[in-house]
Amino acid sequence: MTRTAIDLASLGWDQQWAAAFDPWAARGCEPARVILEHQHIYRVATALDEPFAVVSGRFRHAAASRADYPAVGDWVAIQRRPPSDRVLIHGVLPRRSRFSRKVAGDETAPQIVAANVDLVFLVSGLDHDYNPRRIERYLVTAWEGGTTPVIVLNKADLCEDVEARVAEVARIAPGVPVHPVSCVTGDGLDDLRAHLAPGRTVALLGSSGVGKSTIINRLLGYARQRTREVRAHDSRGRHTTSNRELVVLPGGGLLIDTPGMRELQLWDVGAALHDAFDDIRRAATGCHFRDCRHDTEPRCAVKAAVEAGAIPRERLDNYLRLQREVERLAARQDVRRALDEKQKTRAVHRAQRGHTPRE
Repeated sequence: MTRTAIDLASLGWDQQWAAAFDPWAARGCEPARVILEHQHIYRVATALDEPFAVVSGRFRHAAASRADYPAVGDWVAIQRRPPSDRVLIHGVLPRRSRFSRKVAGDETAPQIVAANVDLVFLVSGLDHDYNPRRIERYLVTAWEGGTTPVIVLNKADLCEDVEARVAEVARIAPGVPVHPVSCVTGDGLDDLRAHLAPGRTVALLGSSGVGKSTIINRLLGYARQRTREVRAHDSRGRHTTSNRELVVLPGGGLLIDTPGMRELQLWDVGAALHDAFDDIRRAATGCHFRDCRHDTEPRCAVKAAVEAGAIPRERLDNYLRLQREVERLAARQDVRRALDEKQKTRAVHRAQRGHTPRE
């Protein structure tokens, strides 16, 4: 098999990653970056090739949750098993950042959408699917994961007042770059290219139909990612991208395409919720009660700011909605931890009974 050398620096490898990899190098492993994930089968990019890989049995046994498994963007330690060309993943290097969410459904567990991301393009369509409240939710998740958000307002050619939309988004995301873009006319694409650089990883995130794959195709200069038309009545799309994938741009820079999300449930957002609603946090310093929830309490400075028009009512409603979601998640995590601890205790007791010496 012919192999073409790959410069790992073009995939984001640097001295810090090399230092983190030293213990694995001593064990005879080689570094690779996960560029495609599909049901626990991974395509990884190495200095030689892009083989498929699976996690080792020891890795699977040690993994405490699905968040411990490799995600697109992760740097991993692999070993080859000739002559079958089998490639095993033995470890994941500590992540510098990640974009995560709670898995869909009732299960209380995180899902890593993309790892080791420098920037996140939060893509929203300026069509019937435009939703500032959804943008606020994505901002919370981006900041929680240690990534830098950039808001992309795609389909600007379908909007009658682009400047008004940009101003509205800028008010809910102060200090965050906001770029209106049209993949039809090409307007705004140069603003996105300005964020790209060799070795820099950018993930595109957004709901189905916002045009993430189309943006990647325009930045690449050719139609690599599949695209579909959205439904006319609500501008919602079907899942064109079915797997997360890392794409290397010809001029440098890396893009991670992700499937559209029908829902983005928060996971361990911590202080990021308050960072995303800094205007509410600042107004709250004037509340009479230190633990004011800005709901039914008297002398609430936040509600006063809403009545004065300084904070939109919809923004406060969304903040309260997200706060309740975080509290429900924390309660479910407490229950999950208690159940896990009980199972561990039972396992220990069973093991002790099985080793009780006979008289």
